[in-house]
Amino acid sequence: MSAEEVAKAFVAHFYQTFDAGADALAGLFNDQSMLTFEGTQVQGSAAVIAKLKSVGPVKHSVKTTDIQPSSNPNAIVIFVTGAIQIGGDNPLHFCEFFHLVGTAPGQYYVHNDVFRLNYGL
Repeated sequence: MSAEEVAKAFVAHFYQTFDAGADALAGLFNDQSMLTFEGTQVQGSAAVIAKLKSVGPVKHSVKTTDIQPSSNPNAIVIFVTGAIQIGGDNPLHFCEFFHLVGTAPGQYYVHNDVFRLNYGL
């Protein structure tokens, strides 16, 4: 699969799974994974999942996905924009950055995840 195919499949899987329940995302992260969520950093799969679960029930709507190869030939950079509905409230704009690192052919984990809400748009 090309980097673009991997990234598109990852984005679809990540948000569909997150919307159904963040616990099921645990396999995408490991002890090296880091999440920065609205300026708060956590590291490790358990801490990342705990932070994502703390947001509450969510529904994502992806608007754009930009993909680039990383300087590491086994890594992909992904930038996503869209809307997130938290707990049934009005949707808010968000952007999210992922750095996927390959562990084996066709297998990746999320090394970095940076999430921000976009206010005032």
